[in-house]
Amino acid sequence: MQNLYWKWQFKSAPYWFIAPFVICFIIFVFLPFTYSVYLSFNEWHGQETKTFVGLANYVTLLKSGDFWQSIVNSVLIFVLYVPVMLALALIFAACLSATWMKWTGFFRTVFFIPNITSVVAISFVFLLIFNADQGILNQILMSLGLLDEPIRFLETPWWARVSVAILVIFRWTGYNMILLLGGIQGISKSLYEAAKVDGANGIQSFWHITLPLMRRLLAFCTILSTLGTFSLFTEPFILTGGGPNMATTTPVVLIYNESFKNLNMGYASTISIFFFILMMILSLVQLRLFRERD
Repeated sequence: MQNLYWKWQFKSAPYWFIAPFVICFIIFVFLPFTYSVYLSFNEWHGQETKTFVGLANYVTLLKSGDFWQSIVNSVLIFVLYVPVMLALALIFAACLSATWMKWTGFFRTVFFIPNITSVVAISFVFLLIFNADQGILNQILMSLGLLDEPIRFLETPWWARVSVAILVIFRWTGYNMILLLGGIQGISKSLYEAAKVDGANGIQSFWHITLPLMRRLLAFCTILSTLGTFSLFTEPFILTGGGPNMATTTPVVLIYNESFKNLNMGYASTISIFFFILMMILSLVQLRLFRERD
């Protein structure tokens, strides 16, 4: 009897360990997602009875200029910040893994601090920096003679997107640097020693050894950045409020506006579901492209 008890404990132990995660996943992810799918086929404004409308919300979404504008905004912000951010992260990671680099722990901390600092606090600081009349950035550029009149960073569509991109670069470069640093430190030193014996300098070693071996990790960072770009909310919401003229309205900001400003819960759920499918397809395409290149 005791042997049966211990055998049951041994077999059931893994399920007890994963049970908290499964329960939390069902409560906080699966059930809300299922309810959103249900709401996406209904018209509901939060109080009255839900009205089943079939695919009407999806037809409205596909015809909506606001939704496609939010997708275009995300693509433009992605193009503005992801290449710059990954390039900076890779350069910083390569420098911090070099043998000649001193105070590596200090610099790792400095680069990573923006990522663990409250995004709300950082956004308000950048709100002051980009202020057209009293912002320090315009004052510096004008005092250096680079500008004759201040740039309306947050009041013109193009500069508003650039401002959001700069804020995202500042916040996420350190995070990606840490990921890439782990990858660089995993590369065998013997490869660099062999390249050095063959006469390769530091730049050639980086180009022909580090970069090819980091391709998979760069693909991972690119996919994370893609999902992060289309899911941007706090940065554009605080910095520009999604404006001007919806220039920085991302799909998540649009979902927020439809849900809590227009109280159009059914349509907001439709955007969420369509956005989820779109991101899943985009991630699969990116994985396929990077796999083919390998």
